[in-house]
Amino acid sequence: MSDKIKRFLAYNGRINVICASTTNLVEEARKIHDLSPLSTAALGRLSTICAIMSSELKNSEDVLSIELKGNGPIGKMITVGNSNCEIKACIENTKVDLPLNEDGKLDVGMAVGSQGYINVIKDIGLKEPYVGIVPILSGEIADDFANYFVKSEGQEAAVALGVLVSKDGVKSAGGYLIKPMPDATNEDISNVEQAIFKAGAISKMLDKGLNLEEIAKQITADENIKEIGEEIIPKYKCDCSKEKFERGLISLGKQELENIINTQDIVETTCQFCNKKYEFTKNEIKKLIQN
Repeated sequence: MSDKIKRFLAYNGRINVICASTTNLVEEARKIHDLSPLSTAALGRLSTICAIMSSELKNSEDVLSIELKGNGPIGKMITVGNSNCEIKACIENTKVDLPLNEDGKLDVGMAVGSQGYINVIKDIGLKEPYVGIVPILSGEIADDFANYFVKSEGQEAAVALGVLVSKDGVKSAGGYLIKPMPDATNEDISNVEQAIFKAGAISKMLDKGLNLEEIAKQITADENIKEIGEEIIPKYKCDCSKEKFERGLISLGKQELENIINTQDIVETTCQFCNKKYEFTKNEIKKLIQN
């Protein structure tokens, strides 16, 4: 099944729903970074919410960056997305392995930690980028982003994120974001809350073969949901280039670059998002200094 993001309105437009399947995106991240199952689950959840939030970007130059750092062994995770839902991600500890939690599931909360922060930066063409920083509550990521939407964007939200991992890789991954519109009734919200409880894990619904419309109906208990907008295809894509790394080297300053060419014949740089390597010879660095 190909990855997709779809938007819906439930209860005659009073509830906004975004559903995403991101299995291929998360599997690509797993392969690029050679992740353990637990690291896959954590980075997969963060990549999924990044894709969902990126789907709301309006302009071609808009960029969303999310940094999550807890006090667990995972360390720092970063995801970056654009308006085409091209996502790239990196993680500090690729090989975290902990005992299963009391429910017999991968313990993402313990791996991320219950203390730390989420830093969301939206560069959407304003004079200054929007920056929202909130503390981590549980490390389960979905709960933490529900809190982010309340504390930083002033809107109630239900967030679900899930990654189902087997010995062969990612079986299913996805998530959803539900936001009540200003005219949503208490009954609408109560119906959604009960439906979410009954529906179960998003990763299991995807693994059973449910499509996004079927999932949207289950999590809202509204059989008359209306799909809005165009279907979006999220994908893992890094936009690194040698030119970007050149700019990074230039930012080190002339003195530092001269120190480098005095001690190294070749400088090798590696992209943290895709592990692609770029080499710079002494002559190339000398040209950077001259220019």
